[in-house]
Amino acid sequence: MLYLSNWYVSLAMASALFWNLGANAQDVKTAPSVPTATCDSEEYRQFDFWIGRWTVTEGEQPAGQNTIEPDLKRCALFESWTAVDGSRGRSINFYDRDRRRWHQTWIDDRGGALELDGGLAGGSMVLEGERLDSKARTSVRHRITWTPQRDGSVRQHWQMMKPEQSTWETVFEGLYKRSR
Repeated sequence: MLYLSNWYVSLAMASALFWNLGANAQDVKTAPSVPTATCDSEEYRQFDFWIGRWTVTEGEQPAGQNTIEPDLKRCALFESWTAVDGSRGRSINFYDRDRRRWHQTWIDDRGGALELDGGLAGGSMVLEGERLDSKARTSVRHRITWTPQRDGSVRQHWQMMKPEQSTWETVFEGLYKRSR
């Protein structure tokens, strides 16, 4: 008799569980869908001119190779840089919808890091940020400008300004040409 009683209890519990699962599944089907944010607005496309596989030169001399790829459902651009000396770096670039600014986080294989913010200005992407110069123990201002050219290439102009300076000095001026 005890065996039969346990069987009824088990059957009742299984029925209740099945009923609840069915009810929960029904709730999920009828629950209103919540719109998810996407990266489809035009602000997210402002830096798309940089997407591609590039051969980079500085003053007609080879500087390296760079690949810029859309990532995370086109919410970000992922950069993969290799210099002619073999050093490497990576960056993630994205439009921050809350701050209404573009952002780049850069890191290289020598431990160098850079955080930049900015946006589109006159057809160029202009990002700026400060970085502590550990040797001089001062903050150095960095500005990088990417400008699409009529022939499809991209000009990158990296400048910096030390606290004691009143003008920008060029760190790197490269020309990106699409790799074949």
